[in-house]
Amino acid sequence: MSERSYYDILGVAKDADEKAIKSAYRKLAMKFHPDRNPDDPEAEAKFKEAGEAYSVLSDPDKRAAYDRYGKAAFDGSGGAGGNPFGAGADPSDIFGDIFSEFFGGARGGGRQGPGRGADLRYDLDISLEDAFSGRDMEITLPTQEACDRCEGSGAEPGSHPETCPTCSGRGRVRVQQGFFTMERGCPKCSGRGEVIKDPCRQCAGQGLVQTERTLSINIPAGIESGQRIRLSGEGNPGPQGAMPGDLYIFVEVLDHAIFERDGPNLYCRAPVPMVKAALGGEIEIPTVEGGRSRITIPDGAQTGRRMRLRGKGMPSLRGGPRGDLFVELFVETPRNLTSRQKELLEEFCDCSGEDCNPESNGFIGKVKKFWDDLTDADEAR
Repeated sequence: MSERSYYDILGVAKDADEKAIKSAYRKLAMKFHPDRNPDDPEAEAKFKEAGEAYSVLSDPDKRAAYDRYGKAAFDGSGGAGGNPFGAGADPSDIFGDIFSEFFGGARGGGRQGPGRGADLRYDLDISLEDAFSGRDMEITLPTQEACDRCEGSGAEPGSHPETCPTCSGRGRVRVQQGFFTMERGCPKCSGRGEVIKDPCRQCAGQGLVQTERTLSINIPAGIESGQRIRLSGEGNPGPQGAMPGDLYIFVEVLDHAIFERDGPNLYCRAPVPMVKAALGGEIEIPTVEGGRSRITIPDGAQTGRRMRLRGKGMPSLRGGPRGDLFVELFVETPRNLTSRQKELLEEFCDCSGEDCNPESNGFIGKVKKFWDDLTDADEAR
């Protein structure tokens, strides 16, 4: 092994805390791991060197001895090169915790036990009115429940699960990773430590059967499309009595005939008769809760003008103030005119000056200038 100090090997200061030491070792171990550097003796040597340094510095007693006596503290003869892992210890054991998250292993000598039940997803469509006021409702969903024949054990009545012969009931087996050993869940019993020799005929040894159930749920006021409601423990039950999963309800607020929603605010497009837009007046606008509001149209209102009704939007899911309702006007040109109505409009047109249609006259002026500029350019050529 290297004569460099363990602190230098890990690249940490002598006063580094446990978290810094573990982090430094992780980086080095991942970089020089033999599985990532096959047939590379130098990487393997650095991997072992980092492991030796970590085994000492991560243990308070060993670290104290090292700080006082150096490597000689682990060599009965007074020289370096002894076993820092302790007499008779397996150096591979220190890697279990560090690499479990990278290679799928885990520590612990007890059995893993049955896995948690599966989570369920339910897609729920609601109206904008329901999203505004909130409501209690019932949903029916496919799910699983404990088999009544075997009472959830998965074994045929009269028989019992037996100890797994592969892991001897521990639920875990040792797996060789390079030069060290790790533990993983037993593949034969899926970590339960037991196997079923005579599976239940009704549930095929699963301990669960398909069924349906009805749940009462609360839809909170202000909920939006894409948000979800989590009901803990309302998913599928776990096999052989394990914890159930969760139920996730994904909400979709349906399109509305009048309103469009953007967060807490609502938008609607309201037609205004041409005469009312010209002379001004009032129009009535519905609100999402079923009420009515009146807005004043100023004379000369144009299409696209937006009016704002404060506090007439959607409630906040977190209890804040309500959003606003924005009403966008569009001026409706009259159709299906009678002869008399046409005559009146023609009279109005004859007596209208440029001030009555400033936008039109302004546009015509811009167009005329555009054409004149093109003509002058052509003549200049």
